[in-house]
Amino acid sequence: MPQSFAFLSPAAARPDSQKRRQALDLARRLPALALAARQAAASLQVGVHGRRRSGMGENFWQFRPFIAGEAAQNVDWRRSARDDRLYVREREWEAAQVLWVWADLSASMNYASTLAFQSKLDRALILALALADSTVRAGERAGWLGLTRLSGARDIVDTLAVALSAEARRNNENFDDLPPPVPLRAREKAVLIGDFLVDPAQFAERLKKLASQGARGHALMIFDPAEEVFPFTGQTEFYDEDGSLLRAGRAEEYAAIYHARLETHRGALATAARAQGWTFALHATDRPASEAILSLRLALTADGAR
Repeated sequence: MPQSFAFLSPAAARPDSQKRRQALDLARRLPALALAARQAAASLQVGVHGRRRSGMGENFWQFRPFIAGEAAQNVDWRRSARDDRLYVREREWEAAQVLWVWADLSASMNYASTLAFQSKLDRALILALALADSTVRAGERAGWLGLTRLSGARDIVDTLAVALSAEARRNNENFDDLPPPVPLRAREKAVLIGDFLVDPAQFAERLKKLASQGARGHALMIFDPAEEVFPFTGQTEFYDEDGSLLRAGRAEEYAAIYHARLETHRGALATAARAQGWTFALHATDRPASEAILSLRLALTADGAR
């Protein structure tokens, strides 16, 4: 059996001509997906909030007595003139949530079996956009990793959808199945959503790059239920992202090996995430999107409390 079988999804990919059509179809679907994302974010009441404490912020917090040895430029002379003591205008440091979202747009994500509510791609986009929306609703900033800047604007979902639509039309064949290797700052966070049907060593190396400055993150592996239960029997054709074909005369004979490799693959991805202090979770497309959104938001809140 070919070594690449562990990374094959049944009918996950199509020839290049269909890839082009899929990219254009994605651009057309994005408005509806953006609406679904806003509705999903609004349906949840769990907030993701920044933390406030004294520091180098922009907002006035309180006056405090001047401490000997501090720089004289810190003294608020107007307040001090009303008393016989010197006072410092202390500002508030807000440990704001900075969230980068990313979803895999590669060909394998287009797969949707009859067991699923929607394709892996549509589910991943709804989750990513909903997380960005909920982050901005909490007064924080969000952006699409490698594609947009951070923004705290209320129209963040529309902003990301427009950028993704333009990217889909421009790059209609070759979406990377891993996020760009951009080192994130220590206080930034990222949520990566994809099927992660890649070499675990490449996955580990990419996470190491992203987390090299201490950033925390969460990787959510999206899968179609058919990719887990492997319900295929008889003559079946399996395609990988490049259109390579595997014909199985009796597909059921591959099930045991497939399940073993899938378990090993997921274990390697989880180990790679934990090595960087990140979390790794699974989400099936026959489950409500709200489950994954709530889980990720709670994880982000837990990160913010550390």
